[in-house]
Amino acid sequence: MKRLLALAVAALVGGAVLTASPAAAAPQATQAAGTGTGTGTGTGYWHANGSQLVDAAGSPVRMTGINWFGAETGNYSPHGLWSRNYKDMLDQMASLGYNTLRLPYSNQLFDPGVKPTSIDAVQNPDLQGLSGLQVLDKIIAYAGTKGMRVVLDQHRPDSGAQSPLWYTSAYPESRWLSDWTMLAQHYKGNTTVIGADLHNEPHSIQGGGGACWGCGDTATDWRLAAERGGNAVLAANPDWLVIVEGVDCVSGTGDPQCGWWGGNLSGAKQFPVRLSKPDKLVYSAHEYATSVFAQPWFSDPSFPANLPALWDHFFGYLQKQNIAPVLLGEFGTTLADPRDKTWLQELMKYTGTGPTGMSFTYWSWNPNSGDTGGILNDDWTTVNQAKQAILQPYLIPPVGSGGTTDPPPAVSCAVTYHVDNAWQGGFVASVTLKNTGTSPLKSWALGWTVPSGTQITGGWGATVTQTGQQASAKAPTWAPDLAGGASVAIGFQATGASTGTPGGFAVGTTACTT
Repeated sequence: MKRLLALAVAALVGGAVLTASPAAAAPQATQAAGTGTGTGTGTGYWHANGSQLVDAAGSPVRMTGINWFGAETGNYSPHGLWSRNYKDMLDQMASLGYNTLRLPYSNQLFDPGVKPTSIDAVQNPDLQGLSGLQVLDKIIAYAGTKGMRVVLDQHRPDSGAQSPLWYTSAYPESRWLSDWTMLAQHYKGNTTVIGADLHNEPHSIQGGGGACWGCGDTATDWRLAAERGGNAVLAANPDWLVIVEGVDCVSGTGDPQCGWWGGNLSGAKQFPVRLSKPDKLVYSAHEYATSVFAQPWFSDPSFPANLPALWDHFFGYLQKQNIAPVLLGEFGTTLADPRDKTWLQELMKYTGTGPTGMSFTYWSWNPNSGDTGGILNDDWTTVNQAKQAILQPYLIPPVGSGGTTDPPPAVSCAVTYHVDNAWQGGFVASVTLKNTGTSPLKSWALGWTVPSGTQITGGWGATVTQTGQQASAKAPTWAPDLAGGASVAIGFQATGASTGTPGGFAVGTTACTT
């Protein structure tokens, strides 16, 4: 769907072993995330002051964002629009604390005759008949009203698969440059869109070929291509940030020589990216867990103590040595392996808290990322609370720019659970959800954790689904809203023992009393 893993390329040999001690910890904010000066997404365009991103007023700002993919695929639009309204999803992103949206696209999106698909006409009537660019325009415009910022990501040349280089025979470098120039001009003056992620996950090819860093070949040296692409963007729109990812393998910079696709920026020390406006440069790394690939450092006896030095080697030195800001453009996990929870907790600590921390955009909002899952569960509505709980302390909500909207009404709810009938190996139960607030719960969705061994086989009164031990009940299409003070009864049938007690009932991120 997006990127695959970086396999170690056996042909790469040599290079000094990394023996330096871990660098000093990244500077920590003296104020709580989401409070005080420099919070939110600031005002105007952004630029770099050393390794700190600042807004037009010079205040520290930080991306604490999310990836919403789909426009780079054959749908030519962000996924999930077959299920929900795009404004509803952006409302939810902003309310959870994600202040930046990274939007992948493919160059094929802009081909004549290419039309977005899988957009439900009832849920998204104002997106019907639009081109791919026009759909992005709508999403970006509404994100701006939430105070969010947007980074555009050239994810791949065509919608079929990720490419090792920024171009293919069908979509040459000239097309890559002209599309970036078009986008930079198209969004010029729109302060919601702050930057261009020039190409997603450049990487080498096992057996030879693909992208390199600092090799000097203009056809394959990603560092040189990033300079051409970045300067073309700045010529068209000097206000944008130019975001440059790493590659996977760089020889001569120490071990390990190979990491994730797009994740190895160790070559930028000797071969930095040179732009016409140096304060617009942001380096970007990708970092993943065992659910993507069992990299050797996950099975190292010193795990997780080995991780900070590893991240220093691949990308962290750029921020710690005040060279340039770093954006963790993608990182994610299913959390299926216990090591992955440890990895995610340690990675977030490494980024630091508050507006002086390292920027990030989590992969992904979408639940249909096969090797990571998403912040949303498979119903495209309820939140994966295990992931959100780890990210939440580091999120800086979008406030104070891009327009104004009324704050969402406070959510308040209560749940009662009752086993209505039971037999050997199964039971029928009912859940009553009450809106204990005064404002309606619009397009509500109730999530909860079922006991081990329970499997829901059917439901009524709502769309009831289960993934793992996470169950959800989504409002029926004929009654999407629950008025203040009103209740709704949800029934389901399940296999397993009826004696277990479900828990964690919540509407969105708000826990319900039981």
